[in-house]
Amino acid sequence: MMKTKIFADANLRVGEIDRNLFGSFIEHLGRAVYEGIYEPGHPTADENGFREDVIGLIRELNVPIVRYPGGNFLSGYDWRDGIGPREKRPTRLDLAWLTTETNEFGTDEFMKWCKKTGITPMMAVNMGTGTILDAAHLVEYCNHAGGTAISDLRRENGAEEPYNVKYWCIGNEMDGPWQTGHLSADEYGKKALEAAKVMRWTNSEYEKNAPHDLKLIVSGSSNHEMKTFPEWDRVVLEHTYEAVDYLSMHRYYQYDETRKRPLEDFLGSADDMNEYIGTLKATIEYVRAKVRSKRHLK
Repeated sequence: MMKTKIFADANLRVGEIDRNLFGSFIEHLGRAVYEGIYEPGHPTADENGFREDVIGLIRELNVPIVRYPGGNFLSGYDWRDGIGPREKRPTRLDLAWLTTETNEFGTDEFMKWCKKTGITPMMAVNMGTGTILDAAHLVEYCNHAGGTAISDLRRENGAEEPYNVKYWCIGNEMDGPWQTGHLSADEYGKKALEAAKVMRWTNSEYEKNAPHDLKLIVSGSSNHEMKTFPEWDRVVLEHTYEAVDYLSMHRYYQYDETRKRPLEDFLGSADDMNEYIGTLKATIEYVRAKVRSKRHLK
């Protein structure tokens, strides 16, 4: 059997690494939320139903940021279903994963969980079945201090102070035909631009009292094997370049024993990702030049 050694030199510094690269996401999918991070009645569950054993493992991983609520689930989700008294929350059909959603765990529970784990929340807004006003209202619910119907609703639900969420994803994998409310690049680009505008306007009061603006992430291609890649990204960016801060990248790597050379393929994932990044970097720079922007997206 071939043996390989990897040596890590802590003194060799190549450059700065953004801690958020080690982030993750939690979606209403399988046992991720229910029986995963949230399971009232479990021996380790706290007063909120959060599993302490899972929290302990997450702390060991030192995860800096987590996206919620999805994922494909996002495109059919109404955030209002997941707030307020649990006994009044509706059970809905989940069209993404063909199951039912009880909405026991929602925005306020996620914020409490993030606070307990020491994780920065990254919220995502529905661009499939949702409207730009739905997106603005979620920003208002999370970040507005009070004095409006929606921000006061958060206070009634137990959170007197705003959550001051900084990172926001505008939709998820909208290029995918599997997505509820799938849009073309042109349709999504226009909608994402309008969503970004109203989200920033809604957040304007918060901006006056904080050292940062919202950080908005526009949805890039689902992966670089999509036939529309990277044209999708170019079209979307031409609409949104001046309004957003990041372009999302999606790629899942795994060890696949069905391949001819599974180990070599898996170890080559880094090269594959490097090429993916290079293509998107070139696309971003092209759009930057085309729209004559002085801003640099990430």
